[in-house]
Amino acid sequence: MDKKVAFYTLGCKLNFSETSTIARNFSSEGFERVDFKDKADIYVINTCSVTENADKRFKSIVKQAQKVNPEAFVAAVGCYAQLKPQELADVDGVDLVLGATEKFKITDYLNDLSKNDMGEVYSCEIEEADFYVGSYSIGDRTRAFLKVQDGCDYKCTYCTIPLARGISRSDTLENVLENARAISAKNIKEIVLTGVNIGDYGKGEFGNKKHEHTFYELVKALDKVEGIERLRISSIEPNLLKNETIEFVSQSDAFVPHFHIPLQSGNNEILKLMRRRYMKELYVDRVSKIKEVMPHACIGVDVIVGFPGETDELFLETYNFLNELDISYLHVFTYSERDNTVAASLEGVVPKNIRAKRSKMLRGLSVKKRRSFYESQLESSRTVLFESENKEGYIHGFTENYVKVKAPWNPELVNTLQAVKLTEIDDDGLVRFNFQEEYAV
Repeated sequence: MDKKVAFYTLGCKLNFSETSTIARNFSSEGFERVDFKDKADIYVINTCSVTENADKRFKSIVKQAQKVNPEAFVAAVGCYAQLKPQELADVDGVDLVLGATEKFKITDYLNDLSKNDMGEVYSCEIEEADFYVGSYSIGDRTRAFLKVQDGCDYKCTYCTIPLARGISRSDTLENVLENARAISAKNIKEIVLTGVNIGDYGKGEFGNKKHEHTFYELVKALDKVEGIERLRISSIEPNLLKNETIEFVSQSDAFVPHFHIPLQSGNNEILKLMRRRYMKELYVDRVSKIKEVMPHACIGVDVIVGFPGETDELFLETYNFLNELDISYLHVFTYSERDNTVAASLEGVVPKNIRAKRSKMLRGLSVKKRRSFYESQLESSRTVLFESENKEGYIHGFTENYVKVKAPWNPELVNTLQAVKLTEIDDDGLVRFNFQEEYAV
């Protein structure tokens, strides 16, 4: 009788791609993968350390698994498992905690699957996380997340990722291209490039400083892979997004006009306290360059509110900066103190109720920005990739420049690309359209 394994992923696209790789390891050992809601012999939870809530959610996910099968073996892997292994091991019901280097060898740690009295921890010193494991996720979407890079050499004062994932290191170009071809062979229409700091792509798989290839060379090579209709760059640092890459994307058939660029603050003093590697003027320059060569490009922005030292005046400077910038949406993060970070000991702590208020203001601005971007795209002709889920009688999809559209559910449209004309914004903020021609399935 095959043993059953179920997975739960918290956090970023990178975690999703790594969960898929770990799941494939289980399959090759003869395990059957089931849904997390179903009864399994092993539950693997891939953790995240970026927000406070990730910690709280972990406990409730463990409870969820125990409710379905109190005898099941529960393993925690990923970033939080690397940073706070003992804390996770102490959660009732957790049997195994694996850190950054061990998570890809999880099947080696499963001896008899009997419940442990105490959670066992195998977590390396993060200095040992200096090798690269390539991964990509498929199977649950019309797009795949392809990991090209891991770790980070930046020392942003609020961030635990270098502690959780180690130094910056990259996959070889040959391996990335091989994974891209494997994804393409599965009739997946879109690949999203992912990593911790993908613009730093090229440092060797052991983190050696010499760049074998640059991010620009990676983009050019992927553009030539047969059969991939769309390539999307996920988050990329403004100082690493070079003009040559922007210009190449503007001419490419496969790379789509959508960029997600972390800003974190619209005030230079705060950027210095955060130890970001640019000033806000450079950010303006990146946005202007993108809009100059791709006026219809979608630009998403990460921003942190409530960082120590952020006074009302400085917050308003960020708000006004973003309000005037030609961007399309925001991802707003409320600053939360993390152990072992410089920012946790800075003065000028912002009270939590003020952090929440600022977060709400920026989320409101994001709604306005997205609406205004969608309005600017009405009457334009675009291509939509349709997703596979039936959401209350509707099918959703995204244009190349990340406008979210909806239409009455039609299974024939799933995972197809269709030429459309965007016509109006619906009450829920999504966009309606007309097919340009009799749709081709």
